[in-house]
Amino acid sequence: RTLKRATIEVQKAHKEKWKTLSIGFPQIQANLAYQNNIEQPVSLIPAQFFGGEEGEFAEVVFGTQQTAIGMVELNQLIFDGTYVVGVQGIRHFIETAENVLEKTQIEVKKAIITSYVNAQVARESLAVLEKNAIALGKNIEEAHQLFKNGFAEEETVEQLRLTLSSLNSQIRYARKSVDLADNVFKLLLGIEITEQPQLSNSLEELTALHLLEEKPSSSYDNNIDIRLAENEVTTNGFLYRLERAKALPSFSAFLNGSYMGNNEEFAFTESTQKWFGAAAFGFRMRIPVFSSLGRTASAQKAKLSVLQSETKLIEVKAQVFVEWQNALNSFALAKEEHATALENLSLAQRIEQKNTTKFFEGLSGSFDLRQAQLQLYRAQQNTIQCMRQVILDKTNLDTIINNVQ
Repeated sequence: RTLKRATIEVQKAHKEKWKTLSIGFPQIQANLAYQNNIEQPVSLIPAQFFGGEEGEFAEVVFGTQQTAIGMVELNQLIFDGTYVVGVQGIRHFIETAENVLEKTQIEVKKAIITSYVNAQVARESLAVLEKNAIALGKNIEEAHQLFKNGFAEEETVEQLRLTLSSLNSQIRYARKSVDLADNVFKLLLGIEITEQPQLSNSLEELTALHLLEEKPSSSYDNNIDIRLAENEVTTNGFLYRLERAKALPSFSAFLNGSYMGNNEEFAFTESTQKWFGAAAFGFRMRIPVFSSLGRTASAQKAKLSVLQSETKLIEVKAQVFVEWQNALNSFALAKEEHATALENLSLAQRIEQKNTTKFFEGLSGSFDLRQAQLQLYRAQQNTIQCMRQVILDKTNLDTIINNVQ
């Protein structure tokens, strides 16, 4: 839905293009007017004009009670500095709208990747917890049999049940996390909450995919934030030129024609109605003379905006460079931690297996077994989180270099 709104903004920019261009094309407008003089004005004219006494006035009514007029006028802009600047800036403003759309696409991709990974992390965590619970349940059953036969103490079974109780609590929480992650993912996709999308790529596959690129791109020149900052500099430059162009004269030509009818009654639709035509052709010139320094202040303000945007561009480039360096370091660290997590997981699995064997052979107690199991569970969850971090850090790096897949 966010992409749809951003796409509409680009479409609006293209419509604005034609709106701007149309100002320089011929403009035709028609006017129709009807007037009924309910009480006509009376004019006083010296009576001697009509043979009357000097010093007296005659009351005269000019015109008819009803009048109808129709006029068509053609206007053509010949020169206007603001129009020239507007036409020159059309392509730039469309490019800016397209860059905003591209930034929206990048942000949406990043958000969906993050949400997808969170959904898979929740599933993976739940699957590991359920697998551990099944294995622990078997251990409890075996320990209970040993206890019944007098080969183990009751505390041994209780220690294992305590671990299982903690696992079951985590499983209930993990199931709710899966539902929440799925709902957030569907919200971002813009689909109905009742739909059930199938997540085809597992967490392990995504991690392996993001680890394939050994040397990330060293170029961040295509960063969308830098391009938008450059667009802002250009935009303010056009606005500055626009303010200066307002001081230039503008020229336009016009051609009009009209017909007028007069009558004491409404008989304009009849064939006997007489119509009197008129036509004119000419030029208009608008010359800005004095604005009490208003135009000067506007131009100076626009120039300051250019300086502001140029300073912002320098700042954005510096910020992107720092973000790029941090992203490179974070991704490198995430890969190292992922490799370490896999080693620790393998060690924790071997330790847990050895302690399980020792426990059922009577060589170690339940406390040692529980500690080994908790250590394994932590290593499992840490490995899942490290896989998540590899994907997210690589995605963040790809976002900066504008290469989000």
